[in-house]
Formats: sequence, C-alpha cells, structure tokens
Amino acid sequence: MRVLYEDNHIIIVSKQSGEIVQGDKTGDTTLAETVAQYLKEKYAKPGNVFVGVTHRLDRPVSGVVVLAKTSKALARMNDMFSKGSVDKRYLAIVRNRPVRPEGELVNWLVRNEKQNRSYAYDKEVPNSKKAVLKYRLVASSVNYHLLEVKLETGRHHQIRCQLAKMGCPIKGDLKYGAERSNPDGSISLHAYHITFEHPVSHVVIDVKAPLPLDSLWQSFSSELSQIQERRP
Repeated sequence: MRVLYEDNHIIIVSKQSGEIVQGDKTGDTTLAETVAQYLKEKYAKPGNVFVGVTHRLDRPVSGVVVLAKTSKALARMNDMFSKGSVDKRYLAIVRNRPVRPEGELVNWLVRNEKQNRSYAYDKEVPNSKKAVLKYRLVASSVNYHLLEVKLETGRHHQIRCQLAKMGCPIKGDLKYGAERSNPDGSISLHAYHITFEHPVSHVVIDVKAPLPLDSLWQSFSSELSQIQERRP
C-alpha cells in the first residue's frame, strides 16, 4: 500500500495486486484494515479508526482506491460513485489487438454468484445489468497491447468481462479466457487514474497510481504521456 493523497476526509492509496479491499472468506487482512492501522499509528489515535470503503477493486487488480476517513465523506463519495460522477481510468494489457483502435462497448452482464464471474450478452436478458465502457489502444509491443479504459458504469468484473467478450481477455485473467496466469497471480489490469470533486471542499482531486514494477508494465511507461494528450 502506498498513500497517494490524504486530507481530513479522504485517503487515496495505491493497492497492490493480491490485496483485498474488503473482507472475504479467506479472512485475510483487508486494505481497509491496513489503512486504519496506518492512520492509528500515524496520528497515535486511541481506539478504533474509521475507514469507509467507497468502491472496490478485484483482488488481482492493482491501482487507485479511495477510502473515507469520516462518515460524511463516505456517504457523499458513495453517492458520487453511484451517480457516475467519478472519472475512473484503467490500463489493461491484452494479447489480442482490438479490431478497432477505440470504441464504446455496450453489453448486458449477468453475474453468477457461485462461479464469481459475469457473462456478457449483446442484448438485454433476464437478471442482466447494462454495462458501458470506452476503450482506446494506447500502445503495442511485439506480443501485447495496452488499452486505456474509461468506465461509464460499475458492474461486477465489468472490464474483465467486456474486454473478453470483445476478444481481448486481459493478460493473466484465466477466468475470462487468458491462456496462462501471471507468475504473481495478478491480472494485467491497473486502476491508473481517478478524478472527482472533493466531497467536502469541492476542489478537483486528480490522482494517478504508479505502474506495477514488472518489466512488461514498465515497458509501456513511456506511452503514458500520450494518454493525457488524447483523452477519449
């Protein structure tokens, strides 16, 4: 965990792949618990420290996570996420080059709780939820392609599922069609950039998470400046 931004109301951290944001059946220490302990030690606070989860990243995904330090900030951030007023950008490494270098994907996703995965359909089906994202091809190497993804909705495994439906499963994501796993158990999906209006002060918060340190991610690092120059 690396702190990217902090004030009296929110704290933004860079999550490592493998960390869980909230508790699951494994019982492993959560990111929220790690942040609470960090705040407790930093400010020498007695008793419990309030840390509220405003959104989640899947366990094998890395990148930006926003947590609330007050109940007021939590309620307002939750409302902002639900209304889609938070701009979230992701980077994904895929093996297959998309047919079109940029576009909008619209699918209807059905979540299977037992399998912990979602299925994408081209038309609305029973129990489905509409999922929309925009993607853009940022760079290519000999074997892989780097996509920037902007979420318009927030569905279970949305990016993983929709990119796989497009024929571009994320590197390392066996659940959605990747050929092989990544050595560290991660998938090559990174929550890179988040922008929103602060829930209390109303200033614009604009935060980026550094790329994972493995060589493939770093080989694309020089391309990131282009992302800022040509926003979809």
